[in-house]
Formats: sequence, structure tokens, C-alpha cells
Amino acid sequence: MNVKASGGRYHERIGNLRPADVYFGRSRTILIERERIKRQTIANRRLLHRS
Repeated sequence: MNVKASGGRYHERIGNLRPADVYFGRSRTILIERERIKRQTIANRRLLHRS
């Protein structure tokens, strides 16, 4: 991974975001998308594991 090209490494203290994402104001959008994916994954798992 080219750290300079990707905007830096992910940092746990800033919500596992890259510093460039926080600096350019993309953090809210990224966190909302992660939450949407998480909810969809949980819903899919529930459907697959119903008895």
C-alpha cells in the first residue's frame, strides 16, 4: 500500500478513518456508509440462519 497515495493509514483514535478523510470532511459520509453496510450484513445473517 502506498501510504502517500492513499492519504495515510487508518487511525483508531479517529474512528478508524484516514487523517485525509477527516481533514477533507469525508468522515461523516464514511461512517454512515459503514453503519448501513453493518445493518445490511446483520439483516442478511438473520435471514440465512432462521430455523
